[in-house]
Amino acid sequence: MSFHRTAYNESVIVRPLGFYIIGFTTFPLISAYFIFLVFVYSLTILFNSLVIYIIAFNRCLHTPKFLAVVNLAAIDIILSTSIIPSMIKVFLVKDNFIPYNFCLLQMFFYYAFGTLESYALAILAYDRLIAICFPLRHNSINTLRSMSCILGSTWLIAVGVISFAIGIMTQLSFCKSLEVFSYFCDYGPTFRLACNDFSLQWMVAFLLTILLLVVPFIFIFLTYTAILVTVFMMKSLDSRVKALATCVEHLILVAVYYVPLILIFTIGFHLRLIDPDQRVLSLSLASCIPPCINPIIYSLKTKEIKVRFLALVRKSKIGTNHKKRGVCLCSCPRQSPVS
Repeated sequence: MSFHRTAYNESVIVRPLGFYIIGFTTFPLISAYFIFLVFVYSLTILFNSLVIYIIAFNRCLHTPKFLAVVNLAAIDIILSTSIIPSMIKVFLVKDNFIPYNFCLLQMFFYYAFGTLESYALAILAYDRLIAICFPLRHNSINTLRSMSCILGSTWLIAVGVISFAIGIMTQLSFCKSLEVFSYFCDYGPTFRLACNDFSLQWMVAFLLTILLLVVPFIFIFLTYTAILVTVFMMKSLDSRVKALATCVEHLILVAVYYVPLILIFTIGFHLRLIDPDQRVLSLSLASCIPPCINPIIYSLKTKEIKVRFLALVRKSKIGTNHKKRGVCLCSCPRQSPVS
């Protein structure tokens, strides 16, 4: 085993050439899982790219809500790309070694875009809050400009905080084991291999958990509490049903993202009822499945995207014979704020 030594603040920092990912070594049918990952990754790229294309090239969908949907789709593509190809490489090439710098890079992209994924769900909850609780002021409060500022702020926060977290990893020395027990170059399992004090990294990891899961989840919970209060104050049953129906797809996304993580962390880490290998496999599924499911849910549950997707399919089949009809589908009818 070879290491690089560099001076840092009058101390010696021992940096390895890389690490070994060993989270999948004991599963007998792991080959089938990696084949499944290829399928999931292909669908993730295809469906999210399709959602971005439909929204980008339809002027009617250039609204704050669909800007947030495009943001989620772009995050899903980058988040999946940060981990799934490297997991597939372990199976195809039988190479579980990851170079030191690439390890830090993968760590950055996974946590930065994992944080953005969580915040993207919170932003979509904010969009529903404004649409349902403030329908008369919806168009003045939730504008493209304000939504762009919110999205830009979340990107700056995520990139800034995660850059700091990854930066302090370079202060650690690795002079013993280089085997990372996870499905990628994970933050916690990696810094616990260090020879020197990693209490700062431990504290940052705790804060990352708060930033990544707790804060957005609490915001979403409070948002839907306010939405339910507003809905039950409506006099018309039809209005209640219509308002709640616009939240269905978002609630499904929230459940798909948060419920597996909460169960895994509760049962696996605190109650310790899950085998460590099974926990790694479950966490990898919890990271890979939501980016694949998100665009499918929005395509099936959101009328505007579904209509334009069907129009795109018909247009690809019949060529230019119904080009005029395709133009009509892009007309922009006035929509209700809760749509």
